Order: sequence, then C-alpha cells, then structure tokens
Amino acid sequence: MKSKLSFLLLSLIFYNYAKAQTPPGFKELLDSAMVRDADLKTQQTKNKLTELDQHKLKDVYLPTLEVSGMGGYLNATARIISPELNLEPFLTIPEGKYNNNINVSGFSGLAKADAKMLLYSGGKVKQLSKALQEKRQSENVLLEKTSDDVVAVISRAYDQLALVHQSKKVLDEAKRRLDANRKTADKALGYGLITPYDHKKIELAQATLDSKIVEYEGKKQLLLTQLEVLTGISNDRLQLIEPELTAIILRPPEKTIEQRAEIRALNHGISASDFKIKAEQTWWIPKVQLMASTYYVGLYGNRIKSSNDIIPPIPAINYPGRKLDWRPTNLNIFPLLTTGIGFKWEIFDGKEGKHAIETARIDRELLQIQKYDAIRKLTLNQANNQSNYDIANSQITFRKKEKELANNALIQAEKEFRYGMSKSTQLIEAENDLESVELEYQNAIFNQRRAAIELMRSTQELDINKLY
Repeated sequence: MKSKLSFLLLSLIFYNYAKAQTPPGFKELLDSAMVRDADLKTQQTKNKLTELDQHKLKDVYLPTLEVSGMGGYLNATARIISPELNLEPFLTIPEGKYNNNINVSGFSGLAKADAKMLLYSGGKVKQLSKALQEKRQSENVLLEKTSDDVVAVISRAYDQLALVHQSKKVLDEAKRRLDANRKTADKALGYGLITPYDHKKIELAQATLDSKIVEYEGKKQLLLTQLEVLTGISNDRLQLIEPELTAIILRPPEKTIEQRAEIRALNHGISASDFKIKAEQTWWIPKVQLMASTYYVGLYGNRIKSSNDIIPPIPAINYPGRKLDWRPTNLNIFPLLTTGIGFKWEIFDGKEGKHAIETARIDRELLQIQKYDAIRKLTLNQANNQSNYDIANSQITFRKKEKELANNALIQAEKEFRYGMSKSTQLIEAENDLESVELEYQNAIFNQRRAAIELMRSTQELDINKLY
C-alpha cells in the first residue's frame, strides 16, 4: 500500500514538474483566459436571472399555504329590536317594545389556514414560458460573441509576442552580420583602407542595434505580463513560448451576416416579443384556482349580556322577565372549513391589458429596427474586413519581394566593402534597409492575421484550428 502511494506521489510530482517545463500552447492560453475573463463571467452570472425567472414561472402552479392568527380583547355590542309577538291570552308584545343591546366581552383568538392553487392562467403562463425560452437562447448566443472577443484578445497578444520573437531573430541576425563586418572593418582600418570615421560608423550601428534589442526585450516582458494577467499562467512557463508568425489563408465564407451572434440574438428577442404579445392578449380570459380555508374561533373568560329583558314578563303566570347574563368558560368553533374553485374574470380593466399589448408590440418594433440597423452595419463591416484582408495579402507579397531585393543589395554592399570598393556608410545603409524591410515583412504578416481573424468574425466563423 505504501509503495502504491509513493508511486502516485512521485507520478504527481513528475507530472507537475514536466508541465512546468512545457510551454503552454494557444489552446491552453485560451481555455485559461475563458475561465478568468470578467466580461464572460459577468454575462454568465446575469444569464442565471433568466433561468431563475423560468423556475419562478413554473412554480406558479404549485399550491401555496398561508397560516395567520390573532389574539386580543373583544368587546362587541349588537342592537336588537323585538318583533311583534302575540301569544294571547298569555303575552302580547308589539313590535319595538323591547330594544336590547347584546354585549359580548372577553378574550378572543382566531387562527386561519389558506391554501390556493392555480389551475388555469388563461394561457398567459404558457406564452410567458416560451418567451423566457427565447430570451435564454438569445443570451446564450451572445455568449458566443463574448467568447469570440476573448479569442481575439488572446490571439492578438499571442501574435504580438510572436512578432517580438521574430523581430528579435531579425535583430540577432543583423547583429551577427555587423559583428562579422566589424572584424572586416578592423582589418581594413589596420591596413589603412578605411578611415577611423568609417570605423566609428560601424561601432555606432552596433550600439544602435543593441538599443533596439533592449527595447524589444522590454516589449516582450510587457506582453508576457499581459498574458499572465489574462490567463493566470506563470511567467516562467510563458517565457518558454517561441511562437512564429504565419499568414492565415481563408476560403470564401460559408455563412452569411444572418449567422452573426448579434442577428441571431435579435431574432430570438423578436420571437420572445411575439410570445409576450400573445401572453398579454390573454388578459380577458378567466383565471381559475382551487381554494381551501380552515378557521378556528375561540372566546375565553367571556360575558354575554343584554341591556333589557330577553324574556319579557308574563303576568298570566306571574313571570317577572329576565335579562341575559351568561359567563361561559370558553366558546370555540373548529373546524370551520371552506373549499371550492374560484375564478377571476376581468370584464373591463381600464384598458390596462390593451396598453400592455401595445407596449409589447412597440418593444418588438424596436427590436426589428435594431436588427435592420445591425444588418446594414455588419454588412459594411464585412466588406471593410474583406478589403483589409485583400490589402494585407498584397502587402505580404510586396514586403516579401522588397526583402529579397534588400537582401541582394546587402550582399553586394558587403562584397564591395570587403574589397574596399565602398565606404561603411553604404554598408550600414544596406544593413538598415534589410533590417527595416524584414521587420516590415513580419508586421505585414501580423496585420494579415488581424484582418483574417476579423473577416472570420464577420460571419461568426472564427475557428482557432485555422489560427495555429
């Protein structure tokens, strides 16, 4: 058992060590950035509110139970006017002869339990449920756009790092050539073939090149810090990345502007508005619910009395009459149960339902206007991105040809300088020209990649497998 645990521990340590020594690929950078991106997390968190609304809508059909109670002192008086009573020859009482105030006083208690359950909403809940489904799909589609934004940000930082890396290679190659030419200049100076001024020119070119190398190292550290913040991957592993810039060759787009996340989200929003209109149109349909209630009424330490006789005097039998004076220990009613089905039918609601329908229709109209405007802008954006992509491709071709010419010019200048046929000025100029066009060539590839990515985003066809 101990040997197995030791083996697992060593394997884990070796795995972590091997991972720490391996440069992260673009996929790992992107996955880490997706987890940490604040905009994406914020949008996902906000989308949970729609999910909660869906659960709340489903729960309207669940029964509700409410219990309430009350206790206190009761003092109530009822006025009773006696009716006409004719019991000849024993008793004759004209109407209104005896006016009694019946008083009830004491402590009272009341408990009540109400249960309700919606049986039929007039179709409103069904339509609202469909509207929320469309809203949720709209929010999920917008997550695709936010994800593409994260891909664009990480891709740009990664390509900038590649640009710096390639620029460093150009500068290192230029430094190697200048070092070789410096040796040639040292010999030429010793033989008196060049002046000290020409020799200093090469030294100055070397110092200028060294300063450029320091500058690019600073840019590299800044980009590594940016990637570390975006992805959470340690700077030590990011230092191991040695990316290269290659042009992205695209096929004609397979999708249209209609496939953009913004348009699809608006389509779902318009469908949600349609269901919202249908839901509001159910305002006049009766709503039905099941209801049940249970009551408990109790009176404690009470006194029930009358101000006058409740049984009048009966002279025939020599009965003097009697007032009510009753002191029950307690009096309660339980259970008092009611149950049944009730409905609510709004015949006229002061045009509130009509106004709600008009509001939903206006919301739908606004979404249609937004869709129309979005299609126009996205169509123009696609045309602009296509133009930028075509120009970027032509720039690569131009810079590549320019680099070949500059390289041939430098070879010729080196030969002439080596045989004393030209001064160091011409050599340094040729060296600077080649260095400049090589850097411009790398910049052209970087710009072409940016244009290609934006063109893919134009029709929501951004595929990271085409990037690296």
